[in-house]
Amino acid sequence: MHKYPVSISLSSYGADLVRQQGQLSFVALLSAAGAQRIEWREELLTSEHPATLAQAAAEQGLDSVFSSPLELWVAGRAQPNAELAATLDRAQAFGSGWLKVSLGYFTDTNDLESLHALLNRHPVKLLVENDQTLHGGRIEPMQRFFTEVERLGLPVKMTFDIGNWQWQDQSALTAARLLGRHVDYLHCKAVARRDDGKLVALPPGATDLHLWEQLLKHMTQGITRAVEFPLQGDDLIEVTAQQVATLAHLGQPRVENAHV
Repeated sequence: MHKYPVSISLSSYGADLVRQQGQLSFVALLSAAGAQRIEWREELLTSEHPATLAQAAAEQGLDSVFSSPLELWVAGRAQPNAELAATLDRAQAFGSGWLKVSLGYFTDTNDLESLHALLNRHPVKLLVENDQTLHGGRIEPMQRFFTEVERLGLPVKMTFDIGNWQWQDQSALTAARLLGRHVDYLHCKAVARRDDGKLVALPPGATDLHLWEQLLKHMTQGITRAVEFPLQGDDLIEVTAQQVATLAHLGQPRVENAHV
């Protein structure tokens, strides 16, 4: 059975641990656990040097995506976020082929031609993710944005975060049906509501994995899928390896019985 590429978002190990140990310390762990990609988290960086992390990932055979909390579109501004160019440069410095951002406030007056011009000058590809906000976490604005991306031929793909749809009471299955063709990176997390009403990310159970299989049917076969749920335990390599193995097998094509 073919194994599909798996990424690990370093936020899965908990913000405190990642800040305390530094993101460099997780590179060898991910490689040992069988992951193909590492997702650097801009919001968890402390004193790391980009070139050091880029070299470490390359030596372990890992590609990388640079995740930034940046919103692509800010309210009241037609052009893309003024920080986008510098953030693309930063992603490149970390050796990343992709920059992941949130949609932000997308309207019909946004200047996609200026975004197109910037991306054409840059080797790093842009991934836009559904977040947990009212303006950037619902199907409709994502659909409007990617309709324009498709019409203009922009080099932009979607990060589809399965769990984030729940923050805005959106159906992940409906989102996959409407947006699946744009997806190049799948963020995986189960979500549960605590007694205090707060939604939290969890590792998947059998029901979650079944849903994820259904979602993948609407996306390009074999896209990279990422762990973005808690990875905790005494042996983090073993814990990570188990989840990598699970995600690597999701979305396998059905094999029809051959008639001899």
